[in-house]
Amino acid sequence: MTSIAMRPMNECPIWPNSRAAIQPQGIGLIWIVESARAGGKYEIDVLARDMVEELDLRVRARLTTWLVDQRRLGSQCPKITPEIVEYAKVKQALHPYERAIRLLRFVTERTEIIPAVTSIDILDGEAYAWSESATVTELEFLIKYLTDEKLIDSDYDPVRRRYICWATMEGYRHIAEQGIHVATTQAFVAMWFHDSMNDAFENGIKPAIEAAGYKPLRIDQKPDVNKIDDEIIAEIQRSRFLVADFTHGEEGARGGVYFEAGFAHGLGIPVIYTCRNDMVNKLHFDTRQYAHIVWETPDELRDRLLHRILARIGAQAQISPRELSG
Repeated sequence: MTSIAMRPMNECPIWPNSRAAIQPQGIGLIWIVESARAGGKYEIDVLARDMVEELDLRVRARLTTWLVDQRRLGSQCPKITPEIVEYAKVKQALHPYERAIRLLRFVTERTEIIPAVTSIDILDGEAYAWSESATVTELEFLIKYLTDEKLIDSDYDPVRRRYICWATMEGYRHIAEQGIHVATTQAFVAMWFHDSMNDAFENGIKPAIEAAGYKPLRIDQKPDVNKIDDEIIAEIQRSRFLVADFTHGEEGARGGVYFEAGFAHGLGIPVIYTCRNDMVNKLHFDTRQYAHIVWETPDELRDRLLHRILARIGAQAQISPRELSG
Protein backbone atom coordinates (compact mmCIF):
# COMPACT_ATOMS: atom_id res chain seq x y z
CA MET A 1 0.00 0.00 0.00
CA THR A 2 1.29 3.46 -0.92
CA SER A 3 2.28 5.60 2.04
CA ILE A 4 0.33 8.81 2.63
CA ALA A 5 3.36 10.94 1.88
CA MET A 6 3.90 9.22 -1.49
CA ARG A 7 0.35 9.59 -2.80
CA PRO A 8 -0.04 12.17 -5.60
CA MET A 9 -1.97 15.21 -4.41
CA ASN A 10 -3.37 16.17 -7.81
CA GLU A 11 -5.15 12.90 -8.64
CA CYS A 12 -8.62 11.76 -7.66
CA PRO A 13 -8.30 9.09 -4.93
CA ILE A 14 -11.15 7.11 -6.51
CA TRP A 15 -9.93 7.48 -10.07
CA PRO A 16 -6.11 7.58 -10.34
CA ASN A 17 -4.81 9.41 -13.41
CA SER A 18 -7.79 11.77 -13.28
CA ARG A 19 -6.86 15.26 -12.21
CA ALA A 20 -8.39 16.68 -9.05
CA ALA A 21 -7.96 19.60 -6.69
CA ILE A 22 -7.21 18.25 -3.21
CA GLN A 23 -7.19 20.19 0.04
CA PRO A 24 -5.89 18.37 3.15
CA GLN A 25 -7.81 19.24 6.29
CA GLY A 26 -6.37 19.51 9.80
CA ILE A 27 -3.30 17.29 10.12
CA GLY A 28 -3.89 15.69 6.74
CA LEU A 29 -6.16 12.80 7.75
CA ILE A 30 -9.09 14.16 5.73
CA TRP A 31 -9.13 15.43 2.15
CA ILE A 32 -11.62 17.67 0.34
CA VAL A 33 -11.46 16.57 -3.28
CA GLU A 34 -12.84 18.35 -6.35
CA SER A 35 -12.94 15.78 -9.15
CA ALA A 36 -14.91 15.90 -12.40
CA ARG A 37 -14.40 12.16 -12.80
CA ALA A 38 -16.13 11.61 -9.44
CA GLY A 39 -18.89 14.05 -10.39
CA GLY A 40 -17.81 16.97 -8.19
CA LYS A 41 -16.65 17.64 -4.64
CA TYR A 42 -16.39 15.03 -1.90
CA GLU A 43 -14.66 14.41 1.43
CA ILE A 44 -12.67 11.29 2.22
CA ASP A 45 -10.77 10.26 5.33
CA VAL A 46 -7.48 8.41 5.51
CA LEU A 47 -8.99 5.02 6.32
CA ALA A 48 -11.47 5.20 3.44
CA ARG A 49 -8.73 6.38 1.07
CA ASP A 50 -6.58 3.37 1.93
CA MET A 51 -9.56 1.09 1.26
CA VAL A 52 -10.40 2.78 -2.05
CA GLU A 53 -6.93 1.99 -3.38
CA GLU A 54 -7.80 -1.73 -3.28
CA LEU A 55 -11.09 -1.45 -5.19
CA ASP A 56 -11.62 -2.69 -8.72
CA LEU A 57 -13.13 -0.51 -11.45
CA ARG A 58 -16.68 -1.72 -10.97
CA VAL A 59 -16.73 -0.92 -7.25
CA ARG A 60 -15.19 2.49 -7.92
CA ALA A 61 -17.98 3.15 -10.41
CA ARG A 62 -20.66 2.18 -7.87
CA LEU A 63 -19.01 4.39 -5.24
CA THR A 64 -19.11 7.27 -7.72
CA THR A 65 -22.83 6.66 -8.32
CA TRP A 66 -23.37 7.03 -4.57
CA LEU A 67 -21.55 10.38 -4.65
CA VAL A 68 -23.64 11.66 -7.57
CA ASP A 69 -26.89 10.67 -5.86
CA GLN A 70 -25.83 12.23 -2.56
CA ARG A 71 -25.21 15.55 -4.29
CA ARG A 72 -28.59 15.38 -6.00
CA LEU A 73 -30.13 14.79 -2.59
CA GLY A 74 -28.64 18.06 -1.36
CA SER A 75 -25.23 17.16 0.09
CA GLN A 76 -22.77 19.55 -1.54
CA CYS A 77 -19.73 17.61 -0.29
CA PRO A 78 -20.66 14.01 0.63
CA LYS A 79 -18.25 12.18 2.90
CA ILE A 80 -16.78 8.79 2.03
CA THR A 81 -16.16 6.71 5.14
CA PRO A 82 -15.05 3.08 5.48
CA GLU A 83 -18.73 2.15 5.92
CA ILE A 84 -19.59 3.72 2.57
CA VAL A 85 -16.72 1.91 0.87
CA GLU A 86 -17.99 -1.39 2.28
CA TYR A 87 -21.45 -0.54 0.97
CA ALA A 88 -20.06 0.10 -2.53
CA LYS A 89 -18.52 -3.38 -2.49
CA VAL A 90 -21.90 -5.07 -2.11
CA LYS A 91 -24.14 -2.51 -3.83
CA GLN A 92 -25.96 -3.83 -6.88
CA ALA A 93 -24.71 -2.37 -10.16
CA LEU A 94 -27.11 -0.18 -12.10
CA HIS A 95 -28.96 -1.82 -14.98
CA PRO A 96 -27.56 -0.69 -18.38
CA TYR A 97 -30.87 0.97 -19.27
CA GLU A 98 -30.84 2.94 -16.01
CA ARG A 99 -27.27 4.00 -16.75
CA ALA A 100 -28.35 5.24 -20.18
CA ILE A 101 -31.20 7.27 -18.69
CA ARG A 102 -28.84 8.79 -16.13
CA LEU A 103 -26.57 9.84 -18.99
CA LEU A 104 -29.60 11.39 -20.70
CA ARG A 105 -30.32 13.29 -17.48
CA PHE A 106 -26.71 14.48 -17.46
CA VAL A 107 -27.22 15.92 -20.95
CA THR A 108 -30.57 17.57 -20.21
CA GLU A 109 -29.68 19.03 -16.81
CA ARG A 110 -26.52 20.88 -17.81
CA THR A 111 -28.50 23.97 -18.81
CA GLU A 112 -32.05 25.28 -19.03
CA ILE A 113 -31.43 26.36 -22.62
CA ILE A 114 -33.19 24.24 -25.25
CA PRO A 115 -31.68 22.24 -26.77
CA ALA A 116 -29.14 21.51 -24.03
CA VAL A 117 -25.78 21.08 -25.76
CA THR A 118 -23.22 19.14 -23.74
CA SER A 119 -19.60 18.22 -24.41
CA ILE A 120 -18.69 14.70 -23.28
CA ASP A 121 -14.97 14.06 -22.97
CA ILE A 122 -14.41 10.37 -23.61
CA LEU A 123 -11.17 10.38 -21.61
CA ASP A 124 -12.51 11.89 -18.39
CA GLY A 125 -15.32 13.91 -16.89
CA GLU A 126 -18.72 13.90 -15.23
CA ALA A 127 -20.47 11.81 -17.88
CA TYR A 128 -18.63 8.77 -16.53
CA ALA A 129 -19.79 9.55 -13.01
CA TRP A 130 -23.44 10.01 -13.92
CA SER A 131 -23.64 6.82 -16.01
CA GLU A 132 -21.64 4.52 -13.70
CA SER A 133 -19.17 3.96 -16.54
CA ALA A 134 -15.71 2.61 -15.85
CA THR A 135 -14.33 2.46 -19.41
CA VAL A 136 -14.49 4.37 -22.69
CA THR A 137 -16.23 1.40 -24.31
CA GLU A 138 -19.08 1.55 -21.80
CA LEU A 139 -19.59 5.28 -22.18
CA GLU A 140 -19.58 5.12 -25.98
CA PHE A 141 -22.02 2.19 -25.89
CA LEU A 142 -24.48 4.30 -23.87
CA ILE A 143 -24.04 7.33 -26.14
CA LYS A 144 -24.71 5.12 -29.19
CA TYR A 145 -27.84 3.68 -27.57
CA LEU A 146 -29.26 7.12 -26.78
CA THR A 147 -28.43 8.28 -30.31
CA ASP A 148 -29.95 5.20 -31.97
CA GLU A 149 -33.12 5.61 -29.88
CA LYS A 150 -33.28 9.25 -31.01
CA LEU A 151 -33.17 10.49 -27.42
CA ILE A 152 -30.08 12.57 -28.22
CA ASP A 153 -28.23 13.71 -31.31
CA SER A 154 -24.44 13.50 -31.18
CA ASP A 155 -21.36 14.39 -33.19
CA TYR A 156 -17.87 13.11 -32.50
CA ASP A 157 -14.85 15.43 -32.57
CA PRO A 158 -11.82 13.14 -33.17
CA VAL A 159 -9.30 15.94 -32.61
CA ARG A 160 -10.51 16.80 -29.13
CA ARG A 161 -11.77 13.26 -28.51
CA ARG A 162 -15.18 14.32 -27.34
CA TYR A 163 -18.85 13.98 -28.24
CA ILE A 164 -21.09 16.98 -28.65
CA CYS A 165 -24.55 15.85 -27.55
CA TRP A 166 -27.92 17.51 -27.31
CA ALA A 167 -31.26 16.13 -26.23
CA THR A 168 -34.04 15.70 -28.77
CA MET A 169 -37.65 16.52 -27.95
CA GLU A 170 -38.19 12.77 -27.64
CA GLY A 171 -35.41 12.73 -25.07
CA TYR A 172 -37.04 15.50 -23.06
CA ARG A 173 -40.38 13.70 -23.25
CA HIS A 174 -38.75 10.48 -22.08
CA ILE A 175 -37.28 12.20 -19.04
CA ALA A 176 -40.63 13.82 -18.20
CA GLU A 177 -42.40 10.46 -18.37
CA GLN A 178 -39.91 8.84 -16.01
CA GLY A 179 -41.46 10.76 -13.13
CA ILE A 180 -38.45 10.05 -10.90
CA HIS A 181 -36.94 12.95 -8.99
CA VAL A 182 -33.96 11.89 -6.95
CA ALA A 183 -34.05 15.15 -4.96
CA THR A 184 -37.34 14.23 -3.26
CA THR A 185 -37.28 13.43 0.46
CA GLN A 186 -40.42 11.29 0.42
CA ALA A 187 -40.33 7.55 1.17
CA PHE A 188 -43.41 5.55 0.24
CA VAL A 189 -44.44 2.76 2.66
CA ALA A 190 -46.34 -0.25 1.30
CA MET A 191 -47.63 -2.59 3.99
CA TRP A 192 -50.62 -4.35 5.53
CA PHE A 193 -52.90 -1.69 7.03
CA HIS A 194 -54.01 -3.56 10.12
CA ASP A 195 -54.05 -2.66 13.81
CA SER A 196 -51.56 -5.44 14.51
CA MET A 197 -49.01 -3.64 12.31
CA ASN A 198 -49.36 -0.19 13.87
CA ASP A 199 -46.52 -0.82 16.33
CA ALA A 200 -44.24 -2.00 13.53
CA PHE A 201 -44.92 1.19 11.59
CA GLU A 202 -44.91 3.72 14.45
CA ASN A 203 -41.88 2.29 16.27
CA GLY A 204 -40.06 0.55 13.44
CA ILE A 205 -40.54 1.80 9.88
CA LYS A 206 -41.45 5.43 10.53
CA PRO A 207 -38.60 6.32 12.95
CA ALA A 208 -36.03 4.56 10.72
CA ILE A 209 -37.06 6.60 7.69
CA GLU A 210 -37.17 9.84 9.68
CA ALA A 211 -33.78 9.17 11.28
CA ALA A 212 -32.25 8.97 7.80
CA GLY A 213 -33.74 12.37 6.99
CA TYR A 214 -36.73 11.32 4.86
CA LYS A 215 -40.50 11.70 5.21
CA PRO A 216 -42.52 8.46 5.32
CA LEU A 217 -45.82 8.36 3.47
CA ARG A 218 -48.47 5.71 4.13
CA ILE A 219 -51.33 6.22 1.70
CA ASP A 220 -54.01 5.40 4.28
CA GLN A 221 -52.72 8.22 6.48
CA LYS A 222 -52.66 10.84 3.73
CA PRO A 223 -55.46 13.42 4.12
CA ASP A 224 -57.86 14.17 1.27
CA VAL A 225 -57.12 11.05 -0.75
CA ASN A 226 -59.24 11.00 -3.91
CA LYS A 227 -59.11 7.93 -6.15
CA ILE A 228 -56.72 5.76 -4.17
CA ASP A 229 -55.18 3.86 -7.10
CA ASP A 230 -54.24 7.11 -8.85
CA GLU A 231 -52.92 8.55 -5.58
CA ILE A 232 -50.73 5.48 -5.00
CA ILE A 233 -49.18 5.68 -8.45
CA ALA A 234 -48.61 9.43 -8.17
CA GLU A 235 -47.04 9.23 -4.72
CA ILE A 236 -44.74 6.35 -5.65
CA GLN A 237 -43.52 8.39 -8.62
CA ARG A 238 -42.77 11.27 -6.25
CA SER A 239 -40.77 9.10 -3.83
CA ARG A 240 -37.02 8.65 -3.43
CA PHE A 241 -37.48 5.01 -2.40
CA LEU A 242 -40.14 2.55 -1.25
CA VAL A 243 -40.27 0.34 1.84
CA ALA A 244 -42.39 -2.77 1.26
CA ASP A 245 -43.28 -4.97 4.22
CA PHE A 246 -44.77 -8.34 3.21
CA THR A 247 -46.17 -9.36 6.59
CA HIS A 248 -49.82 -10.42 6.31
CA GLY A 249 -52.62 -12.12 8.20
CA GLU A 250 -54.49 -15.39 7.79
CA GLU A 251 -56.36 -14.13 4.72
CA GLY A 252 -53.14 -14.29 2.71
CA ALA A 253 -50.61 -12.09 0.93
CA ARG A 254 -51.38 -8.42 0.34
CA GLY A 255 -51.58 -8.02 -3.42
CA GLY A 256 -51.33 -4.26 -3.15
CA VAL A 257 -47.91 -4.46 -1.53
CA TYR A 258 -46.60 -6.66 -4.34
CA PHE A 259 -48.08 -4.32 -6.95
CA GLU A 260 -46.62 -1.20 -5.36
CA ALA A 261 -43.17 -2.77 -4.97
CA GLY A 262 -43.23 -3.99 -8.56
CA PHE A 263 -44.41 -0.62 -9.88
CA ALA A 264 -41.60 1.19 -8.07
CA HIS A 265 -39.05 -1.37 -9.22
CA GLY A 266 -40.17 -0.90 -12.83
CA LEU A 267 -39.60 2.84 -12.53
CA GLY A 268 -36.09 2.30 -11.20
CA ILE A 269 -37.06 3.55 -7.71
CA PRO A 270 -35.14 1.59 -5.03
CA VAL A 271 -37.28 -0.86 -3.05
CA ILE A 272 -36.33 -2.07 0.43
CA TYR A 273 -38.03 -5.36 1.29
CA THR A 274 -38.97 -6.31 4.86
CA CYS A 275 -40.93 -9.15 6.41
CA ARG A 276 -41.73 -10.39 9.91
CA ASN A 277 -39.85 -13.57 10.76
CA ASP A 278 -42.93 -15.83 10.95
CA MET A 279 -43.99 -14.85 7.42
CA VAL A 280 -40.73 -15.34 5.53
CA ASN A 281 -41.62 -18.86 4.37
CA LYS A 282 -44.85 -17.47 2.87
CA LEU A 283 -43.18 -14.93 0.57
CA HIS A 284 -44.28 -15.15 -3.06
CA PHE A 285 -41.67 -16.37 -5.52
CA ASP A 286 -41.74 -12.99 -7.30
CA THR A 287 -39.91 -11.31 -4.42
CA ARG A 288 -38.26 -14.24 -2.67
CA GLN A 289 -35.01 -13.69 -4.56
CA TYR A 290 -34.57 -10.21 -3.07
CA ALA A 291 -32.78 -9.66 0.24
CA HIS A 292 -35.43 -8.99 2.88
CA ILE A 293 -34.93 -7.40 6.27
CA VAL A 294 -36.27 -10.12 8.56
CA TRP A 295 -37.53 -8.78 11.88
CA GLU A 296 -39.28 -9.90 15.05
CA THR A 297 -39.70 -6.68 17.03
CA PRO A 298 -40.28 -3.04 15.98
CA ASP A 299 -36.94 -2.05 17.53
CA GLU A 300 -35.16 -4.68 15.45
CA LEU A 301 -37.00 -3.51 12.34
CA ARG A 302 -36.08 0.13 13.06
CA ASP A 303 -32.37 -0.55 13.49
CA ARG A 304 -32.02 -2.85 10.48
CA LEU A 305 -34.11 -0.66 8.22
CA LEU A 306 -32.13 2.45 9.14
CA HIS A 307 -28.85 0.77 8.29
CA ARG A 308 -30.28 -0.52 4.99
CA ILE A 309 -31.49 2.96 4.04
CA LEU A 310 -28.10 4.46 4.83
CA ALA A 311 -26.35 1.76 2.82
CA ARG A 312 -28.60 1.72 -0.25
CA ILE A 313 -29.96 5.25 -0.43
CA GLY A 314 -27.74 7.35 1.82
CA ALA A 315 -28.81 9.88 4.42
CA GLN A 316 -30.67 12.95 3.31
CA ALA A 317 -28.23 15.90 3.38
CA GLN A 318 -25.42 13.57 4.45
CA ILE A 319 -26.48 13.01 8.06
CA SER A 320 -23.71 11.07 9.77
CA PRO A 321 -24.41 7.43 10.74
CA ARG A 322 -23.01 8.16 14.23
CA GLU A 323 -25.51 10.99 14.71
CA LEU A 324 -28.37 8.81 13.47
CA SER A 325 -27.52 5.90 15.74
CA GLY A 326 -27.46 8.25 18.72
